[in-house]
Amino acid sequence: MISVKRATAEDHRPIVAIGKIAVAEAHRDSTSAENLNEYLEKNYNDHAIKEELDDPDNIYHMISYNGNPVGFSKIILNAKEPGIVAENVTKLDRIYLLKEFYGLKLGLELMNFNIRLAVNNKQSGIWLYTWIGNTRAIDFYLKRVYNYRKP
Repeated sequence: MISVKRATAEDHRPIVAIGKIAVAEAHRDSTSAENLNEYLEKNYNDHAIKEELDDPDNIYHMISYNGNPVGFSKIILNAKEPGIVAENVTKLDRIYLLKEFYGLKLGLELMNFNIRLAVNNKQSGIWLYTWIGNTRAIDFYLKRVYNYRKP
């Protein structure tokens, strides 16, 4: 069974735990261990995630499989970015899934959920950054863009 729910401050611990593992798996081949550890210590601790969850601009969702949280996403509606002239555009800031759940289309489920959320909030598009060495994510996003059908 798959479920997606809006994350609250009480969900900070699973987000921290999943983030530390999933971010390390996604980026360990594209940066030094020192840079990765510094990034994880700064961005994936109880205080940092609680602070993000308390910010109303940050919209976190958790995806669960058979009742267990296995991934999360973070979007920001109406996020401005130099070079993007469109108005009302969503930033996909984070989307991570534990490696053992790859292949179950849970990442696609979470991505489609966020696309529907953006559409329902009258957003004209979605933009994101990803580390250039994260080829798995780049392939995922490109496949999603080129095979787009309204979810």
